Amino acid sequence: MTNATYKLEKSGRTFLERLFEPPAIGKMSPVANVTAYAILLFWSAFVLFPIYWVVITAFKDAQTVNEGPYFIPFVDFEPTLAAWRTQFLSDPFCDFYAIGRQIVLLAYNSAAFIVSPVVSLAPMEPQICKVYLAYTNSLVISIVSTALCVVIGSMAAYALARIQYKPKFGNIVMFVILTLVSIVASTYAGVHWLASASVALALFFLLARAFGKHFKGQLGNGDILFWIISQRILPPVVVVIPVYMMFQAVGMIDTHFALILVYAVANLPIVVWLMHDFFAGLPIELEESAQLDGATRFGIFWEIVLPLTRPGLAAVTLLTLILNWNEYIFAVFLSTSKAQTMPIMVAAKNAGERGILWWEMCAIIVVMIIPVIIMAIILQRFIARGVLLGAVKG
Repeated sequence: MTNATYKLEKSGRTFLERLFEPPAIGKMSPVANVTAYAILLFWSAFVLFPIYWVVITAFKDAQTVNEGPYFIPFVDFEPTLAAWRTQFLSDPFCDFYAIGRQIVLLAYNSAAFIVSPVVSLAPMEPQICKVYLAYTNSLVISIVSTALCVVIGSMAAYALARIQYKPKFGNIVMFVILTLVSIVASTYAGVHWLASASVALALFFLLARAFGKHFKGQLGNGDILFWIISQRILPPVVVVIPVYMMFQAVGMIDTHFALILVYAVANLPIVVWLMHDFFAGLPIELEESAQLDGATRFGIFWEIVLPLTRPGLAAVTLLTLILNWNEYIFAVFLSTSKAQTMPIMVAAKNAGERGILWWEMCAIIVVMIIPVIIMAIILQRFIARGVLLGAVKG
């Protein structure tokens, strides 16, 4: 026992005690309160100042940038829209008519794609400036690839968290060998990739059923999960050349589908790894009770598991969207003009004869960060729970 005493009555406290001791249980003292808010304000200013600098620089001209630094519009400098006009209105087909015409073209090309097996209807080429084309490409590719990542990755993560897999090591080696044979046949023997892949897949099923029972070595869920995340640890620059050659062989260079597929495959391990922890933290008794009531595995996943893991889904969705939105390496190799995304367009536009003009680049950056900010605002209440808690309680 110690001789320390604590004064619970406010009237009996001295001035220093009122400053440094909390007024009640669950509250901070005035000094601790001021210190905490001061640290938060300093950190907020430290984090938000680069964004503020980008925004105000987008409304400067060359003279203001070179004579600066100026930070307060209408006080230090007079804002101008010169950078916005140069980037968004200087190229052909950048007017509002050309942009609105894309809605009609999208509907026409969608109809042409649907009726193409019956009626020969040639699609119309879009006439839009590079900035808006790259922006719409980034939106479509990032959103679709993010949706694929979250849907497929969450189902794979739930399966690894609840179902015990024991694949035979010999079957895995057999699958890899047949895949390599299929690639060699398509590349050097002139066999169509669909035919070689179909034959290799059929051979795998036949050989696995015939010889799979003789293999002894097995892998577990932990091995599968580690192999999945190891694909993300591998730097993209290591595999970009083989990926380029593969898509070139099948004629999919500079297509939206190629970028969507590559982005989804590249970021799928992150979704599986993160969502696995959320699913593993759920009490399994909830699912067992639902199974006793006759619920199917997919029904449990859709109606019970996903609603309880919305914080994790929101955080993973935003993270995947940011990674897809900022992807550069794969877009450089797999896109040229039609499927060019915003990071590639910015690099090409500002590395030309005029060099890098910071005020013009900032105008494009402001437009680029808008979708991510909107998504963060929409998912804010889920992200806070998912990031701070780190798990879900049943």
